[in-house]
Amino acid sequence: MSKIITITFSPVIDKSTSIPALVPEKKLKCADPKMEPGGGGINVARAIKKLGGDAIAIYPAGGYSGQYFNQLMRSESINCEVIEAKAETRENIIVSDESTHMQYRFGMPGTPLEESEWKQILEVTERVADNGFIVASGSLPPGVPPEIFADIAKIAVRKNAKLVVDTSGIALQKAASQGVFMLKPNLAELSALVGKESIELDEIDDAAREIIYKGMCEVVVTSLGSGGALLVTKDKEKHIVPPRVKSKSTVGAGDSMVAGIVLHLQQGYDIETAVIYGVACGTAATMNSGTELCKKTDVEKIYEYIRSGR
Repeated sequence: MSKIITITFSPVIDKSTSIPALVPEKKLKCADPKMEPGGGGINVARAIKKLGGDAIAIYPAGGYSGQYFNQLMRSESINCEVIEAKAETRENIIVSDESTHMQYRFGMPGTPLEESEWKQILEVTERVADNGFIVASGSLPPGVPPEIFADIAKIAVRKNAKLVVDTSGIALQKAASQGVFMLKPNLAELSALVGKESIELDEIDDAAREIIYKGMCEVVVTSLGSGGALLVTKDKEKHIVPPRVKSKSTVGAGDSMVAGIVLHLQQGYDIETAVIYGVACGTAATMNSGTELCKKTDVEKIYEYIRSGR
């Protein structure tokens, strides 16, 4: 079976905790924190593992926090290709307010990568990739040029691999300019790709087809949060709506959706079925606290619910 490779330039240790209530100027007692490895491609690889598949996660790690990050990845039995970096791996904090059921997410700045380090990521990708799937996901830290996603697109062409890109800003535009297999934008990112300040829900399909006809990608899956996702290809349009669930955390929901789509495609399913499965994965991820991502038992129930058309 072909490989799934995920690339993360700015991995992070996610620290999740909760407090009775968020009150300013008070010493707040937190619950025992949960530490989990995170970052776009990292979460995709973790979710794929939870769903019964395997992926190879390529990422940089540095300092004592980087060593701990690697330990967290080993504890989840994720296949890794680690590039040793000089800068410390960053850490984020997710705090849930038990009195309001609101979640607060504190994202620390990305730690810089040196040119030799991000070039090693490209070299490892070239070496490891085959005719399977490459998922390039997440933000870029200081020191990494936005053109790097375009470089990954070129590697995908050489390796006859299907590239899935989930990023934003100039990096997204650079990747799209080279042509990729699938883009997973939100509304703001889709708007930017077609040169508009904003688009309405009923304009998504036209915008998606515009970038497909321009050769930017073959598939557009526009994420709509709790509204699911809109799949558009050259000859297909499908709005996939999940059931309502009690949401505990939205961290990693989009990454879980990407994981489900790519894993199902690797297993031979058609794109519509794969996106239905992906939406089920993203919805299932919101049912768990912190950055636990999706649970396969929840995914299967939601997947059957959507497929049954209820």
